Amino acid sequence: MSLLVVGSVAFDTIETPFGKVENVLGGSATFISVAASYFVTPIRLVGVVGGDFADEHIKFLIDRDVDLEGLQVIKEGKTFRWGGRYHYDLNVRDTLFTDLNVFEHFKPIIPDSYRKTTYVCLGNIDPILQLCVLEQIEKPRMVIGDTMNFWIKGRRDELIKTLKLLDVLILNDAEVRELTNEPNLICAGKLVLNMGPKVVIIKKGEHGAVLLTPSTIFFAPPYPLENIYDPTGAGDTFAGGFIGWIAKTDDLSDENLKRAVIYGSTLASFCVERFSLDRFKDLTNFEILDRFREFKDLSKFDEVVSE
Repeated sequence: MSLLVVGSVAFDTIETPFGKVENVLGGSATFISVAASYFVTPIRLVGVVGGDFADEHIKFLIDRDVDLEGLQVIKEGKTFRWGGRYHYDLNVRDTLFTDLNVFEHFKPIIPDSYRKTTYVCLGNIDPILQLCVLEQIEKPRMVIGDTMNFWIKGRRDELIKTLKLLDVLILNDAEVRELTNEPNLICAGKLVLNMGPKVVIIKKGEHGAVLLTPSTIFFAPPYPLENIYDPTGAGDTFAGGFIGWIAKTDDLSDENLKRAVIYGSTLASFCVERFSLDRFKDLTNFEILDRFREFKDLSKFDEVVSE
């Protein structure tokens, strides 16, 4: 099955209590594509970079079987850059700078060869751009989208319009509360289901994730990592693992959605073990399957009925 990913391709400068890196590969489309590539290939990526985007990054993506026909290269411009500093509580971070550069005027152009893509994953971009993408796609089987507080506040009307066209919405606990003005996560998730998506996934960071459909509530536990170096891109990696598994199996049943959530969580747990996408440079499918099974064991127990 084919998979289209649209979002940012960026350079990140990241500080955590465990180190600092400068101008490393990042961006929502990058993390989503690389994670999904463990399940289905080729991945069709649509994004924009400047003339400073190094050949080594192109090679890394091509080696992961990411199709770059849809990657716009503005040779006279610079690639989107973001800098952030994380605290010891890695859920708390300060944005140090955001230089949109060529991404500021990004208009997603979907190549003709991509227009019949079966599965579509829209990264965290302006909902106006998400709508623009969907207008260029012919009847996808599933559309998954991401959003953030910035769009919920500044593009609410456009976001509500976009939600009607999404099959799956992924957002974090703070975002779903802001979107619905409902403090209870389950109630908030159900309200979002009434806005259009058939599936809502609420990310809770180090506390796991919740999957909601009209007939299912499923909680995915967090993986108990001892070493977390960089949480940047973990949410996008989760989305990539989720949609990658769905595209591989072409199965939209509730039971398979649960498996997809665990695969998303599995890929995200590897992502945070190193800075940037470095963990994916040597991650194997055997390691992924092994950790997937460990996730299953985390919440498995024998029933004992008291007399």
